[in-house]
Amino acid sequence: MAKLLKKVFESVKIRCNNNNNSCSSNLNETNRWFMKSDSCLELEELGLGLGGEFDRIPVDLFIQILKLLGPKESARISIVCKSWRIIVSDNRLWIYFLQNQNQLQQPWDSIVFAEKHLRSGYPLFQSIYNQSIQLSFMHIYGQRAQLNGSVIIDGGSGYCKFGWSKYASPSGRSATFLEFGNIESPMYSRLRHFFATIYNRMQVKPSKYPIVLSVPICHYDDTESAKAARRQLKETIYSVLFDMNVPAVCALNQATLALFAARRVSGIVVNIGFHVTSIVPILRGKVMREVGVEVLGQGAVKLTGYLRELMQQKNMNFGSLYTVRTLKENLCYVATDYEAELQKDTQASFTVPGEGLFTLSKERFQTGEILFQPRMGGVLTMGLHRAVGLCMHHCQASEVTCDDGWFKTVVLAGGTACLPGLPETREGITCISSNIHV
Repeated sequence: MAKLLKKVFESVKIRCNNNNNSCSSNLNETNRWFMKSDSCLELEELGLGLGGEFDRIPVDLFIQILKLLGPKESARISIVCKSWRIIVSDNRLWIYFLQNQNQLQQPWDSIVFAEKHLRSGYPLFQSIYNQSIQLSFMHIYGQRAQLNGSVIIDGGSGYCKFGWSKYASPSGRSATFLEFGNIESPMYSRLRHFFATIYNRMQVKPSKYPIVLSVPICHYDDTESAKAARRQLKETIYSVLFDMNVPAVCALNQATLALFAARRVSGIVVNIGFHVTSIVPILRGKVMREVGVEVLGQGAVKLTGYLRELMQQKNMNFGSLYTVRTLKENLCYVATDYEAELQKDTQASFTVPGEGLFTLSKERFQTGEILFQPRMGGVLTMGLHRAVGLCMHHCQASEVTCDDGWFKTVVLAGGTACLPGLPETREGITCISSNIHV
């Protein structure tokens, strides 16, 4: 094997020096060749030989050699001759490289979803309905290998998280982004200061990396004034970032990005924000405001405040809301059957650094219950399950597409969506829990 690899390297070097023309791969020809041939056959038997020792290499062994050589050397070998190019450009080889030499550690199903549905950009109509689209994973690998990553800014309504696309979690937090949804001046100067602060904290020049920005869901209506407000906000964001010499900008609303993170292009996103909860219908990547975005007047801060009230009623002493929020994130959950849960022993404890040991019982599930019974927390609004059902009813009645199932997938987004038990919602609605990670 070592001698064979050495001969492959020597042959490639000689032929690369004599051959200055490289041709693009022929994917259809590759697929037809592999479907008709036996991988155990030798190159000579398949009429793909070059003459000499290489003709006696079985095709499956040739593929294994390419896997050992890696993507760079395999790409160099592809310019030796047309027959080798056909073998090297086979999708299965580059799928192997993407799955096993993926520096960004992206899940394979996420890669396929992005290349199939998002490559053509917005709107997504063409990529959705063109099911016969052929993907060249050799080309895809080459494009992804050139990427150095992107700056990610998640504009939350409580605070903003920022970091790198190559990491699974944020590297820092900053002040809330929601205030920048206000179109009142001086929005440009405030946004510029905001982005400059983030770049300073990340210690990176704006001109070096593209940016993906999740814009807070605001101006929910389909009125002309709301459209103008959304348009002005996005135009100002682009203006600020391009004035800072950012090479490329992708600014999408949080609901759409949450849906893409769940590898869907259509569905209903339940975004539990800091102050409000929004139920957003999305069809092929577009927010269907004409169908109706439901907004509930409670979010994560209301759950934290309600838990604080329950703890105060039991005379529990705590130093700050940080303690309450920590207990909510580590002990609270959503009961599938609230009445039945009241009869159980649900006591549990958690130690908060610097504060000590805290024990909660019924407060653990009563906190999350106000999402479904808002009156428990003093909020006059409909329950989350009813709001989702109402949104589904509006989607079905709108008849915006012949596909009557586009709204039957529900994606949960936001930190509160991580509460255990929340995806098992009432009324038989099936959910996909998808917290946004940057």
